[in-house]
Amino acid sequence: MGETNTNRKFKNSVFTTLFGEKEPLLEMYNAVSGKNYPKETEIKIITLSDVFFMEQQNDIAFVIDGKLVVLVEHQSTINDNMPLRMLIYMAREYEMLTNSKDLYKQKMVKIPEPEFIVLYNGKAEYPDFKEMRLSDSFVLHNETRFLELVVKVYNINKGRNAEIASRSPNLTGYAELVAEIEDNKKSMSLDAAVKSAVKSCIRRDILLYFLRERSSEVENMLLTEWNLKDALEVAREEAREEAEINGMDKVFTLLESGMSLADAKRQLGRL
Repeated sequence: MGETNTNRKFKNSVFTTLFGEKEPLLEMYNAVSGKNYPKETEIKIITLSDVFFMEQQNDIAFVIDGKLVVLVEHQSTINDNMPLRMLIYMAREYEMLTNSKDLYKQKMVKIPEPEFIVLYNGKAEYPDFKEMRLSDSFVLHNETRFLELVVKVYNINKGRNAEIASRSPNLTGYAELVAEIEDNKKSMSLDAAVKSAVKSCIRRDILLYFLRERSSEVENMLLTEWNLKDALEVAREEAREEAEINGMDKVFTLLESGMSLADAKRQLGRL
């Protein structure tokens, strides 16, 4: 069994519970990275607590073969600020991995090379693979870039990235579980959708050992995740509606002041 992080101040998700163990984590990393690390390869899990917004992301950080891998599973939407978040996360990981006193010594401090991976399983259409770059957020874009950070984003929804899916039964099973819950929700309550999906996966030998041994715990985690996910989606929708209403109010105010519709649109675009 791999190391688990006992300093997390939030409830684990199904993702972090499933892949917080060495064997499934190594299997999944081999599939995503295209590597073939053997089962005896050492993995040190060093996930930090309270760094990302945990209601939106489930993260796992680990060191393998001299690399510091920060891996994040998205539940709904891709955040364009992920490279910047990864930069902050990486800095805190390096701070944890090194002795601050050594930074002032002449001898160079050796650190693991970073690698950043996002696994997307939201409902919106997204390509099988995409790279996000820190430099895209720079105010100025000079030819010489003194800092860059690349995040590799893989779509792990059911039916996507077939090669990765074929190499990681655990990742495939996770995608199948998520897809079945979403499908069940169309005709069932959330509680029934989750329980039905878990039973169905067990019946079809999908994540069999994990779900059979921890079914109650998994169901509770899934209910917590989906309730939070649904609440966030409602909050986003309400925010969009509020923005639209406020926008219309501003338009009417400008028109009533005698401004033309074209000038009102230009004015709103500058706000």
